[in-house]
Amino acid sequence: MLFPRNDCSVRSRLIMFFILQTAWDVVLCQLHYMIPEESKHGAFVGRIAQDLGLDISDINSRRLRIVSKDGKEYFQVNLQNGILFVNNMIDREELCPKINICIVQLEVIVDKPVQINHIDVEIEDVNDNYPVFPSNEFKLVIAESRLPGSRFPLEGASDADVGTNSITNYELSSNDFFAIDVQTYSQKSKSIQLVLKKALDREQISCHNLTLIAFDGGKPKLSGTTQLLITVQDVNDNAPAFDQLFYRANLLENAVKGTFVIKLNATDLDQGENSDIFYGFSNVVSQEVTSIFSIEQHTGIIRVVGEVDFEQTNMYEIEVDAIDKGQYSMAGHCKVLVNILDMNDNHPELTVTSLNVPVSEDSSPGTVVAVISVHDRDSGLNGKVNCHISKHIPFTIKSTLREYYSLTVDGPLDRERKSAYDIEITATDEGSPALSVTKAIQIEISDVNDNPPTFLQTSEIISIKENNPPGSHVYTVSASDSDINQNSFITYSLTESTLDGIPISSYISINPENGKLFALLSFDHEQVTYFQCLIKATDAGLPPLSSNLTLNVFIQDINDNAPTVLAPFSSSVSRVTEMVSRSAIEGQLVTKIKAIDADSGYNAWISYKFKDLAGNTPFAIGHQTGEITVTRSLTESDGDEHRISILLKDHGDPEMSAVVTLTILLVESVQDLPLERKNHGRKYEDISESNIYLIMSIFLISSIFLITLIIYTVLKWHKYTQEVNELRQNNICSSIAGSWTYTQQRQYKVCLSGVTPKNDLILFTPNYPQSSLQDENWNRGCLNSDSAGKPKQPHPDWRYSASLRAAMQSAVHVEGSAVLRQGPGGLEQQWPTVSSATPEPDGGEVSPPVGAGVNCNSWTFKYGPGNPKQPVPQIPPDFPENFIIPGSPAIISIRQDQPSAQDPPKSNNFITFGKKEETKKKKKKKKGSKNQEKGNNAADNSDQ
Repeated sequence: MLFPRNDCSVRSRLIMFFILQTAWDVVLCQLHYMIPEESKHGAFVGRIAQDLGLDISDINSRRLRIVSKDGKEYFQVNLQNGILFVNNMIDREELCPKINICIVQLEVIVDKPVQINHIDVEIEDVNDNYPVFPSNEFKLVIAESRLPGSRFPLEGASDADVGTNSITNYELSSNDFFAIDVQTYSQKSKSIQLVLKKALDREQISCHNLTLIAFDGGKPKLSGTTQLLITVQDVNDNAPAFDQLFYRANLLENAVKGTFVIKLNATDLDQGENSDIFYGFSNVVSQEVTSIFSIEQHTGIIRVVGEVDFEQTNMYEIEVDAIDKGQYSMAGHCKVLVNILDMNDNHPELTVTSLNVPVSEDSSPGTVVAVISVHDRDSGLNGKVNCHISKHIPFTIKSTLREYYSLTVDGPLDRERKSAYDIEITATDEGSPALSVTKAIQIEISDVNDNPPTFLQTSEIISIKENNPPGSHVYTVSASDSDINQNSFITYSLTESTLDGIPISSYISINPENGKLFALLSFDHEQVTYFQCLIKATDAGLPPLSSNLTLNVFIQDINDNAPTVLAPFSSSVSRVTEMVSRSAIEGQLVTKIKAIDADSGYNAWISYKFKDLAGNTPFAIGHQTGEITVTRSLTESDGDEHRISILLKDHGDPEMSAVVTLTILLVESVQDLPLERKNHGRKYEDISESNIYLIMSIFLISSIFLITLIIYTVLKWHKYTQEVNELRQNNICSSIAGSWTYTQQRQYKVCLSGVTPKNDLILFTPNYPQSSLQDENWNRGCLNSDSAGKPKQPHPDWRYSASLRAAMQSAVHVEGSAVLRQGPGGLEQQWPTVSSATPEPDGGEVSPPVGAGVNCNSWTFKYGPGNPKQPVPQIPPDFPENFIIPGSPAIISIRQDQPSAQDPPKSNNFITFGKKEETKKKKKKKKGSKNQEKGNNAADNSDQ
């Protein structure tokens, strides 16, 4: 909380203002602020501009500034709002170390007019310092004979804080012997005394460690501590006493002189000379004991000074006194019993009585390698011996008889991994401490032929340049065998195989000792590019072991073949002539030279160029393609004959070449060229790389189209089969409108054959609902009549072509929407037609249908503009069941199926086409056959 205080009155301000106005404008005034110490930077102090009566807007213009007497910038003014704030943190104890009230004096100076104001900022103390004693501990010596009530002065603590934050109280840690008494004479004067409440006993508590605490009056309270180390001074009132009245000690026999036996310890509760003790043997100890043992006066240690023999005496009793050095000496007594123990002073003895080396690497576990005997002259546990060997080796040691051990094989042996073992056999007794002896033996492992020769890899690739000299060294194979001696001696051989019926040994041979391969003949890359041989490596062990290496031999090509020209530029033809029209344009192909090289790679890469070509020649050749083209328009100045030498060169090293001579004749027109010459260039153009890709693309597309067509045909045939099966289950009927039609599938089938005319023609009607009257008419018959009930007469212009008659003699399958429909003039025959852009003919025309099935003939009818749809002749009621279509040997039968006893009643009628009854006369049959042949011939002529 800040407390501004203004000590100047308004009156005094006015008086001073008028007096000093002519000289300088100074107004003296004083403000007083209070802030706690250690306030952080930016902490609010006071509204200095408001308290001084200054406008905020005049602070900058009048250059308000703050100056301290010591020159330190503890405070600053915010020129934006006129607030005084802490600039640097202030430590009151550092600024005013010995002053209770700490004030920082500031001067506030403003110009225009000049005004000086005095400001006092009081730094308020906070409890930030702990009470501190002059020392961390105080030592006092008090005799155990001092009486209770005795007082001992102590030095108090100090606190850098002031007022209530300074020291106000002292406390002493809880104890039964001492208390603290504080006497206050003034605010800064206090007396602290230690008061003895109870008599001291040094033998019970020789030192008292107390804690003195000083508290200040701040919030929160802070405290400081110091330790009071009070030592109680001794008086000789206690005799020395041993830790034990009876001591036991064990001593090994053959102990050397000076060996430690036991250390005695006596204590005296007194202090100083009253507690100084010396040791000695009692007067009752015999001379024999003193000749073997001695005791040190100051330490109480008993040591060996003579020879100790377990076999002579195994126990000694010694009386010992402890005496202090007080004015009136006092003594204490104890007895020491020393037991003599047998000592393990003999090492085991280890002897290898049998050793069978070397050991074969194929020895089975349990094979005995060595026999060892052990012996120890000690008795009991000191004479009991155990043997063990090194770990992680394929051997073990086992106890067989008393004092005998056997060394046996305990795991697989592999000489190739380790050829010898250094084994350390250790014999240890069970004495304490244990004694041991170690003996090292070496066991060598003998080799057996258990490793075949091995190559670095199972197959290798080598290359041999063609035309190599016979007998040349081409490669060296190498195998290794991890066995030794005879088992590692390797011989090489070729495994019998053939190349084109010739033994591989006729091509190459191998040195059986060093594995060197030699070529027996000169290889030709153009004849043999690659062959494979199998090399076998066999050691000399018993039984011998072997391994194989597959050697892939590639014949490396060299440039030993010149380019060869293909026909018609073959080497057998000395001169080739080409004719070119003088009207040939620039870029026109004259001919193309095709050549091959029997070599491969760059050796077979052929380039073409003219040799010794004149500078004005109108022809050029493609360096890579060999195409000879016209480079400019031909003129009259160009000769009629151009003889060109073409150099064919490969890219081998060294290069090889061939020369072709071409004669080009210039003619006046293309008609003068022979036909084969005109198309000569086109043939070469067609056989190009792009055309090959085009042919492959066409082949691929054709294959896809063929597969799609087959799949489509199979699906359509499957659908057609399903529809036929459904159609067979339906019957023919007439609609209420009196029209003959087929079902909603719009398909029907006409079958003409020599079998019984039962289902030769099947017609179906739409699935329309019918009345009972229609059902009655349905049962009576499917033929319509006119309104008078009389059947209509057949139309005289119902015509059938010869093709129809020929088709009705065989099995015909019709797909489409053919309809026998009731028209104005009677039944009309409506057959499906093939859509065509050509005008219709005058007469009816029969054409094969689209999508006819295999081994079936389907037909459609067209009617031209001059020949409208012909009415179908009506069938009279007395029409015979079987009748003959005019001009056709087929028979049409109209019948109504009657239900049998087995079948359910059916109301479907059928119109069937069948052959003539066989009861006709042979003469009429022959006559019908002749008419049929004539009709067929006429139909064929009309079709053509």
